[in-house]
Amino acid sequence: MKLSTKVAELTNIIAPAVAACDVALWGIEFAPQGRRSLLRIYIEALPEEQAQDKQVTIENCAAVNHQVSGILEVHDPIAGEYILEVSSPGFDRAFFSDEQMHGYVGQTVSLRLIQAIGNGDQKRRKVTGTLDSINENSLQLTAADSEQFEIALSNIDKANLIYEDT
Repeated sequence: MKLSTKVAELTNIIAPAVAACDVALWGIEFAPQGRRSLLRIYIEALPEEQAQDKQVTIENCAAVNHQVSGILEVHDPIAGEYILEVSSPGFDRAFFSDEQMHGYVGQTVSLRLIQAIGNGDQKRRKVTGTLDSINENSLQLTAADSEQFEIALSNIDKANLIYEDT
């Protein structure tokens, strides 16, 4: 889950504006789409000890949109037109860094891998299962069929939490 150079640049510009709105930056997606690009910013409530509200509200999104719009006007890091969206990461949140997954050990995640893993004809590039543990280099995951995997963090292209209503 390596950030592109453009997303890293945007993160450096946008993060202080998001923090000024008393919410945390979860991640940024930037999709150049011809004449009109898409910039999507995901925010979440600050940890409980820092904030009274535990959920992102429409007001939070509007405040971040206003702040970030002003910052982007000044820095002008995106060529051409773009659409700015601000949202919470939602229940099925995408992970933008390995560190974000640490808080979700024991929960179900879906991974899209750069290189397939597994034995013989059973190689997979997509794996869904319970996140058993994670360290600085790899994670351990148990798939629904009870098959266990150790996956290098450098082999993860995309990771999402799978929401399970309990």
